[in-house]
Amino acid sequence: MSVFTQRELAFLASQRLGRLATVSARGEPHVVPVAFRHNPLLDSIDVGGTGLPATRKYRDVAATGRAAFVVDDDPGPGKGRGMEVRGRAEVLPAGGQELDPRFGPELIRVIPGRIVSWGIEATGAGPSGRSVNRRG
Repeated sequence: MSVFTQRELAFLASQRLGRLATVSARGEPHVVPVAFRHNPLLDSIDVGGTGLPATRKYRDVAATGRAAFVVDDDPGPGKGRGMEVRGRAEVLPAGGQELDPRFGPELIRVIPGRIVSWGIEATGAGPSGRSVNRRG
């Protein structure tokens, strides 16, 4: 069973671009647009790109093991919707080309620890957050 609701999964699948926020070992914040996908096997957010090991986001995750991911859209006035996923993050030497064959092999994986969504669930547009408890 996924840590994401069915509506959240459908929303993630409908989006192509998100933003990854990291912080350096010295506490300097950094946020950039990224290509991503939900990994259904690991229930994670996987981020790829070209030249990933040379980027600050890759170095920040390697140094701190933390990241936040945001994806949102605006389907009309007053109807904004989105998600924030915060948690552990890791850099991996392979898997990036599964997101897009043009990407390099490296990958950043965000493992959800907290999920906040707004405008996605039928119960209202206000933010709704929850912590995620993972086993194993």
